[in-house]
Amino acid sequence: MNTENTTEVELEDDLFEHFRFEVPKGQLLLRIDKFLMNLIQNATRNKIQKAADNGDIYVNNVPVKSSYKVKPFDLVTIMLTHPPYENRIDPENIPLDILYEDDALLLINKESGMVVHPGHGNYTGTLVHALAYHFENLPMNSSERPGLVHRIDKDTSGLLVIAKTEAAMTHLAKQFEAKTSEREYIALVWGNVKEDSGTIEGNIARHLKDRMQMAVFADPEIGKPAITHYKVLERFGYVTLISCKLETGRTHQIRVHMKHIGHTLFNDERYGGHLILKGTTFTKYKQFIDNCFKALPRQALHAKTLGFLHPTTGEMMRFDTELPQDMQNCIEKWRNYSQSHTAENEED
Repeated sequence: MNTENTTEVELEDDLFEHFRFEVPKGQLLLRIDKFLMNLIQNATRNKIQKAADNGDIYVNNVPVKSSYKVKPFDLVTIMLTHPPYENRIDPENIPLDILYEDDALLLINKESGMVVHPGHGNYTGTLVHALAYHFENLPMNSSERPGLVHRIDKDTSGLLVIAKTEAAMTHLAKQFEAKTSEREYIALVWGNVKEDSGTIEGNIARHLKDRMQMAVFADPEIGKPAITHYKVLERFGYVTLISCKLETGRTHQIRVHMKHIGHTLFNDERYGGHLILKGTTFTKYKQFIDNCFKALPRQALHAKTLGFLHPTTGEMMRFDTELPQDMQNCIEKWRNYSQSHTAENEED
């Protein structure tokens, strides 16, 4: 099996912020291609128009065409698939929650809010910068990122395995590619999931209109195959607590697959889960949801379990973590809400 381009899952889907401009207060309405020509050195109108046609120019996080007219205070960004910086990582003294370490690898429990590697305007403060500080000579994966075998999203918490040697990198990458590693996530999703368990299959590729999102495509020629197995753990009426096990590791896989079947992750802003998708119109309910969002100010997703064969000893390694406090707090609010309203209905 060729693992040269599969060491880290789905890296080719990354977008990197190359330019960011805030339109000044006194700006008159002006086509964005003309606006950017005045700001970007050596940029031709043709190149800017091509970037817009490819969906690479965003205004306020939404892709726009070259005919869009900028207005004061618009935030204009240009996102491209190649990084705008050199492959140099300056070490940063950022604490890491290391659960296990030996000569070949280490296990990290990543907190929510930490970006795994530079990109999307996050060029400092990432897990990679922390690894560079705490460990010397970590092996590079195919994208020149030290130690990374896989990754999880910025606002997803949980387990990551880091390779400390070239042999460990290759061995672990083969396991992830061959789907022999064990990965279990816990998620809170909108809606009452009908089946107690199920499997979601559907190719995942970048969204045709919003390149900050991924989407499921029925056409087998678009995207890459993705398989997610889910199981209901607890029902709270308007939301459901589930476990997800991955066979594949596509970008945003659980977030995209669950939205595809009508159960967007709770408070997942990128995919619309920060809106009230299920429930009542009562003011008290809206206030309850707002309190839940404050308790869990991110998507409700945690990489809870990770299992793999040790690259040196061949021993089966399995690690498990507790849900972080913010998810526990949110789930407890829903549990109390569900129980109190069930009791009210029984009394009626």
